[in-house]
Amino acid sequence: MSKSSKAIPNRRERVLPDDAFITSKTDTRGKILYGNPIFIDLSGYSEDELLGAPHNIIRHPDMPRGVFKALWDTISAGKEFLGYVKNMSADGGFYWVYATVTPDFDAAGRITGYYSVRRKPRREAINLIEPIYRAMLAAETRASGSQAPAEGLAVLQRLIQESGKNDYTAFVLDL
Repeated sequence: MSKSSKAIPNRRERVLPDDAFITSKTDTRGKILYGNPIFIDLSGYSEDELLGAPHNIIRHPDMPRGVFKALWDTISAGKEFLGYVKNMSADGGFYWVYATVTPDFDAAGRITGYYSVRRKPRREAINLIEPIYRAMLAAETRASGSQAPAEGLAVLQRLIQESGKNDYTAFVLDL
């Protein structure tokens, strides 16, 4: 499948083994510079197709844009992001991960890229986060284009506030 191909989502779930970790490295714009063998395997793309592609090549349409806004806001500020992500493989299948995304810095303290480590999430956490993501997607669908991520994020922030947590990281750590 080429970098420009877009699979049609299906219900085939791929499951990350309990003891496996997906790792990848991107530049500051999200272009993939490295992906370990399990990342390449689960994605369904070849290494040549992944390297140089934007990391959103594996973005599943069930993922709210607001989550990615939160991710980019966090890592662009030089902080670590933790969260649940549903990815789509080249064949349209999907796999869930619990992601930790960390900025890489040069000697002058400038961000030079991002390193991501993903592991298998607990099924109970996925069951809790899926309805939240559906509510976010519904809000994003009702909003106009550029406002959609903020509308989805507003839904998430309300739920976080109702849970008594301060931010998304604290919220997902309790799932």
